[in-house]
Amino acid sequence: MLPVRTGRRDPAPSRLRYRLNRLWLRPGFRRLVNFGVPMLAGVLGAWTLAAELDLRTRAGDAAAALRDALIDRPQFIITEITVPDVSEDLAEQILTAAFVSLPANSLEVDVSAVRARVEDLAAVERARVRALASGVLEIRAIERAPVVVWRDGERVQLLDQGGVRVAEVDSRLRRIDLPLIAGAGADARVPEALALLDLAKPVAPRLRGLVRVGGRRWDLVLDRDQVILLPEDNPHAALRSVMETHARSDLLARDVTVIDMRNPDRPTARLTEHARAELERLRAMAAGEDA
Repeated sequence: MLPVRTGRRDPAPSRLRYRLNRLWLRPGFRRLVNFGVPMLAGVLGAWTLAAELDLRTRAGDAAAALRDALIDRPQFIITEITVPDVSEDLAEQILTAAFVSLPANSLEVDVSAVRARVEDLAAVERARVRALASGVLEIRAIERAPVVVWRDGERVQLLDQGGVRVAEVDSRLRRIDLPLIAGAGADARVPEALALLDLAKPVAPRLRGLVRVGGRRWDLVLDRDQVILLPEDNPHAALRSVMETHARSDLLARDVTVIDMRNPDRPTARLTEHARAELERLRAMAAGEDA
């Protein structure tokens, strides 16, 4: 018979218990067990409950019903579009560009998109769009003011002070109140052209326009087929000199067809056929008297 072993129980933990105790001492593991597991269980439970009760569909239907109720309220209905303080022609262009069909709901109208479409119009510099509580969509636009008529080949366009196209017209006669500039590249030199036209005010009633030549310089054209050829560099000083000479001696009222200022140090004048014939006659008479 084997002897029975007696004695005190070994207090050392098992290997598995030891490893679990060591794992529990880690703060990250304790946070995962204390917070992550309950949260995951709650999410899974809520998802299961929502799937069972179809709560998501009900929430979507409720939101759609609320939106429809708001859209149908009369205070959100736009019944009129106003475009104040602009010309009638531009107002029609703005109404077309706005592309808003009435009646419309102010909650569905994208005012930013409407403003962008209006500002895309050549004649509009800036625009502001807002829906008023009175059921009016107000579009306020700053209209570009044309200052010159630009003829480029067969096209006739109105330009503002910066050379930006405002509109295209079928004839120069549409805006005889505006000065005419012509030639390729003239639209890029509108400020310079305006300064030259201002210097030519003494002969404004006779002025026909400015022509850009070769993209480099200007010709000032008057009636009676008179032309002032201006230099590429500093045309203002050359034209000022011509205007001062005209003020002293009435130069442009004489029988000259061309005043060539392309070389300001050696300006020249070309006479009309009649003036040249008269000059030759006088020279012949003088030669005969001398003989």
